[in-house]
Amino acid sequence: VQLQASGGGLVQPGGSLRLSCAASGSSLDYYAIGWFRQAPGKLREWVSCITSGFDSTNYADSVKGRFTISRDKAENAVYLQMDSLKPEDTAVYFCGAGRICNSNRNHYHDWGQGTLVTVSS
Repeated sequence: VQLQASGGGLVQPGGSLRLSCAASGSSLDYYAIGWFRQAPGKLREWVSCITSGFDSTNYADSVKGRFTISRDKAENAVYLQMDSLKPEDTAVYFCGAGRICNSNRNHYHDWGQGTLVTVSS
């Protein structure tokens, strides 16, 4: 499945952004979708994921209570609503498609190109 992440930008601390992960060539309904992020000089880290089927969700402790992942089947997209953003959320955000919703990036086999989120005053 081909994925495209979008929605990044510059936002002040405490602000919000909504990232989109859109698909072409296949329905996202059959895939678990994960969001990961990579800050400059750091490893890519898992942020959140949503399962296929029941759309169960899971979050990294660092974003729990601030970020919300959701799936829109009509739009064939998965969203990451990010609220109460902090400077440490600054990173390139990637979405990946796989079979299992978990924090292991090796379980995701298709990736979008990434979208940059910058949280700064």
